[in-house]
Amino acid sequence: MARGVIAFLSPQTRTTSVSAVLATSISTLYPNKPRNGVVSFFFRRTSSSFFCKCSQSNQNQLPIEYTEIFSRRMQMAALKPHHRIAMGVSGGADSMALCALMTHWKTFANGGCFDSSGFVDGLLAIIIDHGLRSESKEEAETVSRWVSAMGIRCEIVHCDWPDGLPKLGRLEEEARDMRYKIFQDVCFQNQIGVLLTAHHADDQAELFILRLSRNSGVLGLAGMAFTCQLFPKFPCVIGDISDNQGILLVRPLMEFIKEDLYKICNTNNRKWVEDPSNRSSLFARNRIRMVLQDTKTCGFRSELQGLIALCRQTRLYVDYSCRLLLDQAVTIMPYGYAVIDLASLNPSQTEEVCLSRFLALVLQFISQRQRPVRGSASRLLLDYIRTFPCKTSFTAAGCYLCAAPGTKGTKVLVCCSVQSVLPSKTELYSTYLGQGQKQCFSSDAEQIVIDQKKIVNHLVSDASHVHFHDDVASNSVLVEARRLKILSECTYESILQLQMKEKQLFKSKSETVCSSKPKNEVELVPSKEPFRPGHSCYFMSRFYLAWMSNDGKDSCFSSLEDGGRTSHQDCSLCIGGDAVAYIRHMIDEDWLFLAKLSKAEDSCTFKQQKFLVKNGMEEVTDKISLFSNYARSSAKQALKNLKSIPVAARRSLPVIVSTEGFLLSIPSIGFNHCPYLVISAQFKPRVPLGGGHSSFM
Repeated sequence: MARGVIAFLSPQTRTTSVSAVLATSISTLYPNKPRNGVVSFFFRRTSSSFFCKCSQSNQNQLPIEYTEIFSRRMQMAALKPHHRIAMGVSGGADSMALCALMTHWKTFANGGCFDSSGFVDGLLAIIIDHGLRSESKEEAETVSRWVSAMGIRCEIVHCDWPDGLPKLGRLEEEARDMRYKIFQDVCFQNQIGVLLTAHHADDQAELFILRLSRNSGVLGLAGMAFTCQLFPKFPCVIGDISDNQGILLVRPLMEFIKEDLYKICNTNNRKWVEDPSNRSSLFARNRIRMVLQDTKTCGFRSELQGLIALCRQTRLYVDYSCRLLLDQAVTIMPYGYAVIDLASLNPSQTEEVCLSRFLALVLQFISQRQRPVRGSASRLLLDYIRTFPCKTSFTAAGCYLCAAPGTKGTKVLVCCSVQSVLPSKTELYSTYLGQGQKQCFSSDAEQIVIDQKKIVNHLVSDASHVHFHDDVASNSVLVEARRLKILSECTYESILQLQMKEKQLFKSKSETVCSSKPKNEVELVPSKEPFRPGHSCYFMSRFYLAWMSNDGKDSCFSSLEDGGRTSHQDCSLCIGGDAVAYIRHMIDEDWLFLAKLSKAEDSCTFKQQKFLVKNGMEEVTDKISLFSNYARSSAKQALKNLKSIPVAARRSLPVIVSTEGFLLSIPSIGFNHCPYLVISAQFKPRVPLGGGHSSFM
């Protein structure tokens, strides 16, 4: 299989050069922080990958300094050994070290608790074969044998690329998206609410330089969260109950450097795999990693980690402040929009970094576009929200903002702007079948999040002890860190050179400057995906729709004034079978139609506008047979409900239309064209307000 000889790790003497700033900022959290150092090692070469083996040692012995740090991190994550936990395992030294630490933590605390098959109870390793290299399948099977030998149950998942393998320019991004989708699917199937990954301190350093070169502010420079929630594309549904709790992602190795993980493998005589793509200079992370490995002067690593720790401290403070602002100043309405109370928010007195983050969270929730608001758009948005009273309108990040009716500008509406350019990856509609037969995630995750929040609240620093909340730009962070002597002159220059070098290789995309007037750049054609009886779907990641099947009914009926019923022969949509409909956003003509329908004569056949939008709003008129008693009554009630919804918010409501384009139902306001067409709509965004729980401890 491979040629050559196996060489062994040669650990070097570790140093204890940790900056005073770093020690001060995190000593209360991590009193026994791993020491910095350098490990040199050699590999034998295979056709396209490396298999590594450490020197012989006691297989069951782990250095106590590492097990104590790991145990402390798990405690900070509010995790307990009895929890059901999954791990993403690539087979690299990082994930193999995670397997060793998790096995020790689970079995040591539980007194060696194993299931009936001899595996560690409540622990699952997920191994993903991306299929991007010819030998990846064999490597996945090899890693599975190694992990199984440690007493950990494994599941190998082979990636399916329906649109073909990703292109080189998007390889890392698409592979990551696929990886986390699989992680969520496997956790869902196994009723596991917690996922661990093996990201470590060196990964944080690489991400810091990468984001620095992209001009990220202090919040972005805080790097990866210690814990955060991952939300599935579709909610878990049992009956009429929709649960979108998601799974909790935890990164327990954030305080370990790469050499610590090699040492753990060395102590336990563990093998690992080196992915050859990690050495390719085509990828920015790899370029940064190789440069960082060569940077050994001026206590560079210690000072860089100290700066990252202070950025994380700032992020912890800002996130906590934003949660308070969201609770006191934002009201979420069931029709899909938010109301910001400017008096409660007091934007003129709120710190800029907190206000900017607060606005981004609200806009991301309403539009479900998780891109940050950047550059000139962010500045214009801040200026807009600080105008009091606010009487103008503004469009940004997929949202339309305007004064709330009847408030004289003291409150601002935030509505989803269907006339904004939608992200290319946004799906207007997706169907999710068979959800009633699946079970939701373990309830452990919900309680773990509650316990974590209690821990976080005790760790938030007072504003006077938080750095960089006035200087949020990346260059300002570096300059301020040098002024405060967090960075030495040597380290400052080294980071600056890294930043500039990577910046030259990065081709930034020009930012789209938002306008105060919405642009008519979105098609209002219904989605091409059919909506059928018995199906559920997510519309724009915002509304959860369910169409109750009417199987067993041979026709629907219209109530007559004398108490009788008349068969409605033209209503094939209400009786199941081959009924098909489509979903689009509400348009002005929809409520005009409801107004006309509510005034129609009892016995007449009403002409309904057929709205087809092609190449510039072409309207075609056709007839549809409606028994006016039920339809007229439904339209009247819908109009009453509609009056309570601001015009700006109406346009994002989902509307059900027939294959010919006729309006059949507006479930959010209770309109149905006949009594047996039962479709419900619930405003339940995929990602909750605030982006879900996250912690930068």
